[in-house]
Amino acid sequence: MSNYSIQLKSIYSCPADEIPKDVNLPQGWTLAWHQLETLKALRNSEIDVVINTAMTGDGKSLAAYLQVLQENCCAIGLYPTNELARDQEKQIKSNIERFQPKNEPRVTRLSGADLEIYAENEGLKKSSAISTRTHQSEVVLTNPDIFHYLHRGAYLTPDDSPDKLWGRIDKDFDLFILDEFHVFAAPQIASVINTMLLIRFTNRRKKFLFLSATPDENLIRKLEKAGFRCKVINPLDENKYRFPDSLVESQELENQNWRQVSRPISLNFISLEPTFKASENWLKENSHLILEYFQNHPGSKGAIILNSIAAVKRLVTFFEELLEPLNLTVGENTGLSGRTQKELSLAADLVLGTSTIDVGVDFKINFLIFESADAGNFIQRLGRLGRHGGYEKDGEDIKFHNFTAYGLIPNFLVERLFQGNSPPLQANGIYNRPFFHNTIIDNYRIINDFSGYYRRWAGVQSVQLSKKLQHKTIKQQYAESVKEFSKTCESVFETKLGPIFGCIRGWENKWKEISDKKGNPIAEDAGSFRGSSSLLCGIYDLTEANEADRFKTYDLPGIVANLNIEMWTKAGFMRTLKETTARIKQPIPKGRFAHCLGFMKLHNYREERLNWKFIYSGDLQSKADAWKVQVLKSIEIWQPDNIWIGEINKRLKKQGLVCYVLRNPVTEIRMRLRLPMHFQIYPICDRNSINDATAPLSIAFSQSALLLDTLAYRFKGDGGENWIC
Repeated sequence: MSNYSIQLKSIYSCPADEIPKDVNLPQGWTLAWHQLETLKALRNSEIDVVINTAMTGDGKSLAAYLQVLQENCCAIGLYPTNELARDQEKQIKSNIERFQPKNEPRVTRLSGADLEIYAENEGLKKSSAISTRTHQSEVVLTNPDIFHYLHRGAYLTPDDSPDKLWGRIDKDFDLFILDEFHVFAAPQIASVINTMLLIRFTNRRKKFLFLSATPDENLIRKLEKAGFRCKVINPLDENKYRFPDSLVESQELENQNWRQVSRPISLNFISLEPTFKASENWLKENSHLILEYFQNHPGSKGAIILNSIAAVKRLVTFFEELLEPLNLTVGENTGLSGRTQKELSLAADLVLGTSTIDVGVDFKINFLIFESADAGNFIQRLGRLGRHGGYEKDGEDIKFHNFTAYGLIPNFLVERLFQGNSPPLQANGIYNRPFFHNTIIDNYRIINDFSGYYRRWAGVQSVQLSKKLQHKTIKQQYAESVKEFSKTCESVFETKLGPIFGCIRGWENKWKEISDKKGNPIAEDAGSFRGSSSLLCGIYDLTEANEADRFKTYDLPGIVANLNIEMWTKAGFMRTLKETTARIKQPIPKGRFAHCLGFMKLHNYREERLNWKFIYSGDLQSKADAWKVQVLKSIEIWQPDNIWIGEINKRLKKQGLVCYVLRNPVTEIRMRLRLPMHFQIYPICDRNSINDATAPLSIAFSQSALLLDTLAYRFKGDGGENWIC
């Protein structure tokens, strides 16, 4: 194992040259160059789309809402997770208090759970709840999922006018903000483009603002092709960042009002074999490094960010016992952490999690250990360190004097960075961030961007939206709009909507044949924002201290691999939820459990991941030879040592699952197609291979199946020109 260290220089951001007289700021405040340029672009009638690419921690959120804080502007902020929306809600309300805008903008945060609770409390339908909450707000914070489904008419009855909700919202709000956009894949980008085109052709021109330190070039090209007038605000290209070499140079920049975005960081690269539990084992074996850091730097705050929730759950207990003699506390921050647990983690000395929410923002740190899945993920997680010079505790200012990071990375990356004839990095070298970020991007494993998705599947959403515009209640009103919308979608996505309409009808007929039910699972997945999950289970988490946070959902593959569970009935689960709600006098949303495959009690997380695979009772060769997305039944899970798997299989094999089957093992497909680390593809055997040591076939479900379809021609060898149906 070869380990190397480098030093990263601090980052300073350029101030705006001259603040216009009509921009009101709190006393003593100034703006960064990119913040003022963003405001100017949003005020420019010749610009439709603004893309702000300022570095992590450089105040993109203030840039986004600066117009709201200055004038009568209503904005909708779209965030990839509800946790991020909750974090932004606190920031925006704090800025409203500081700026004291005359119109006193009201802020509302909407999630599916919030809407459900509000609708129940007020005796409203979800559509009425959405209408009421948005109409009473100047700033609405939600996720792109709700925004997408709202424009698809998901919250309406068949007799409602499809524009009942979005027609009013699109008129009321002037600015649509999409934050952290780099985390989205091709299906989500396609959804956003379809929705933007719907707004454009059914309304007057609106403003769209994308915030991302690493913008997607696919998005910009397609928006420009669609006729949107785009403006990129890139401080780096405009030489608006400085990376001083000395304290004297840093002081000079501060005297000129340049703002320090990040402190100098000592970055250590830990080379690990890319195997299961490699990072977890390293952390246990080298826990003395963490112990020594807290001892040598009193008052420090640290974070460990990993890729596996199960690993975090196991390590929390380990570090609690390790740090207890020093009177140091440990918190947890994962996708399964309850709100109470996350709030408690803000007061901890060390936080372990899979999420960066709060880390480096409310939870200020000077010590970081992190895994990464790809180059963008590496840069984003490292960007949480060095953003603050200290924190306040019990009225006392605690100063940080050292910033240290450990990157737990695969050995191939360390070899590319430091070894060979002309490595891009030298041990103990000193580098600025742009050079370092580009080096990571150039040398990390390149993952697939699924660019073929737009041509093959984005048009399904376009067809669904155009059909909504032809609803009897609005057909005449939008007669010209639907023509322009459809024409532009065909151009942007390089497809034809007519054949896609035929495919949708074919899927619908096929589904009726195999299930005797109405519906269209393939079209539903292709038309959704993130895809559906027919493998989702309801979990009652007994490891969660707060009762309200015990009710969760988890995908079945993760359950059979990582969790010790006890099967439960839906009636028992829902009865406990109802009883808990009454006892704690706090509503718990239950809509997310309506279509769960099964219900279980979670006792603990396994120390070792258990082997398992999907099995199919018939012959899968013909299914694999179809080379297309299809709906299959009779799929089960094979895991002989699992005493409860038979019970879940009784339900699973009856499910119609949207899937794509390839006659190659998972490892080969991941390598040849350059799939992302967390891409959901699984091993599967049929009746002819059930006893094989390694499953010879692979299967992906839902939206992952659609993505796999855009790449599978590389195995088939026909150029990938066959149509999706």
